[in-house]
Amino acid sequence: MITDYDAHDAVGLAQLVRDGEVTADELLEAARARAREVNPTLNAIVVDLDPPVRRETSEGPFAGVPFLVKDLGQDIVGYPTSAGSRALMHTPRPETARIVERWLDAGLVIFGKTNTPEFGAKGITEPDAFGPTRNPWDIGHSPGGSSGGSAAAVAAGIVPCAGATDGGGSIRIPASACGLFGLKPSRGLVPAGPAVAELMLGSATGGVVSRTVRDTAAMLDVIVGATDESPYLPAVASGRYADAVGRDPGRLRIAMCTASSINPDPHPEAVAAARATAELLAELGHDVVELDQQPFDDEALSRDFLTTWFASAAMEMDRAKELAGVGDDQFEDDTRLVAAIGRTTRATEVLRAIDNRHLHTRRLAAFHAEHDLLLTPTTATPPPRIGSLELPAALRTAQSLLIKARAGAALRLTSVVDDAVREQLGWVPYTQLANLTGRPAMTVPLHWTPEGLPIGSQFVGRLGSEPTLLRLASQLEEARPWKDRRPTL
Repeated sequence: MITDYDAHDAVGLAQLVRDGEVTADELLEAARARAREVNPTLNAIVVDLDPPVRRETSEGPFAGVPFLVKDLGQDIVGYPTSAGSRALMHTPRPETARIVERWLDAGLVIFGKTNTPEFGAKGITEPDAFGPTRNPWDIGHSPGGSSGGSAAAVAAGIVPCAGATDGGGSIRIPASACGLFGLKPSRGLVPAGPAVAELMLGSATGGVVSRTVRDTAAMLDVIVGATDESPYLPAVASGRYADAVGRDPGRLRIAMCTASSINPDPHPEAVAAARATAELLAELGHDVVELDQQPFDDEALSRDFLTTWFASAAMEMDRAKELAGVGDDQFEDDTRLVAAIGRTTRATEVLRAIDNRHLHTRRLAAFHAEHDLLLTPTTATPPPRIGSLELPAALRTAQSLLIKARAGAALRLTSVVDDAVREQLGWVPYTQLANLTGRPAMTVPLHWTPEGLPIGSQFVGRLGSEPTLLRLASQLEEARPWKDRRPTL
């Protein structure tokens, strides 16, 4: 029996199994015991898989390590993937997602699925279907989203590492809110199939949230690479990503910027987080400069992001209705609002928003010609309180009436949308850049507020710069260790 289960990361647990010091069943029981202790409070795990899903004969690099997958985009054949929606809670999926296949091949033991907002459409995790997930650092606050359930489970010590996805910051936002490391890989590096070729037109990808850089690096080695149905062949780094951990990143040119057109007044603690990181980088010998404004048009980028997001929401809702045979009443009002707008968005508007990604990418490429990395706060505020991002009652009433009238075009002309956007993106204005441009980005946990809430610092790199990001992250991790900084839950 293992007595110090939560002292080990996933790489460390796998080594204990290989050395015969502990069995996979003992690790599973330790994970389940911790879940029984804290999950009734946190609501991080919403589906229990008993017996767990695993490859009985696997000798992969994570053989015997307990694991959780996100209940969105990480399908397991024969089990529902709810995507945080009442509509899909009882509809089994016909295929296992490629990323899950790779986790199983690596020997991970999947014993549950984690909470997510409906269709992953918010930076908080408060779906009507399952209720809110709470932040282990302060249960009155959100763990972020949309991979909030996974992040809360890792921060609380249920598992050292868990499955996540990122379509607008959904790995980095909850990692920031829960004091974890999170890396969104470059576009196409992680396969999305077999059900779809790409998630959110290539903006979204799979990955993990973890306590250690080496866990994320080793997980990348497991999940990257094209499959037979992939739309294109990604350029995977030569060698192993795990080998980047501990290597000197060299002297990097890094530009910091805390400005945002979406939120012109970021919280002082968010600014403090970025500045403290910049100071540490300078101490480590990197060249750091501060910019007065972002090296791209973040307001235009947010409009392009939301245009495709609304259209994608309409498609996802229609797909769910067809798959489960349900009506509109099985979806949250916010989802129906966004889908209604998406249905009235002209095809030319969607195509223009997609085409505009190239403009944003060119501006970012021009920035990267002079700087290796862009440093920002990961979020513009500390983690919000549970329920604080709900629309005011008057707006919810207007929203409901417009939805019932099927007045999608009218919705686009009201303040409802603007208010919803400000509420939802106002605290997370920095993360969508990496999704639309397809660049890798990471958040590192180096700052806590006086109230004890984490706020991460985000780095955005060039296409394919995961090794550079991992080398820098491991350098920061060594300089300011965070693995053993835990909530007291």
